[in-house]
Amino acid sequence: MRDEDQPQAGRFLGAEHRFAVRVYFEDTDLSGVVYHANYLRYMERARSDMLRLAGIDQRATHDAGEGAYAVADLAIRYRAPARLDDALLVVSRVIAVRAASVVIHHTVRRGSLVLAEAEVTVALVAPSGRPKRQPAAWTDIYQSLIWQGTNS
Repeated sequence: MRDEDQPQAGRFLGAEHRFAVRVYFEDTDLSGVVYHANYLRYMERARSDMLRLAGIDQRATHDAGEGAYAVADLAIRYRAPARLDDALLVVSRVIAVRAASVVIHHTVRRGSLVLAEAEVTVALVAPSGRPKRQPAAWTDIYQSLIWQGTNS
């Protein structure tokens, strides 16, 4: 498969990851606006691609039986609705790193208008279901991505 035929993974602008998404009919509810849970889907896709681009191989860790990330905490605020065919941008920033978890702030925008914001804590969980220390290489990557407030 050629590069241009690959799914879009967003891009880094400094420590900030930017992921574009389009609102499709399936994303909307009967009132014609994006259903509230779909903002979480957009953020999950952005976060997954951010980690992949940064060099964190979640699939290899899972396939090796070493665990997987799980959402441990989530706070979201909805500010304005998105509608069918809107072009949105999910901006993701690492804001804290701990031994077994990382905190990522997501902002969903339409142009300069903020539609939703969330702070998500994901924890590495062993197959037993217990939190597990992240690999040192991962925490190093996260430390290099900690948001310093220099991009917009």
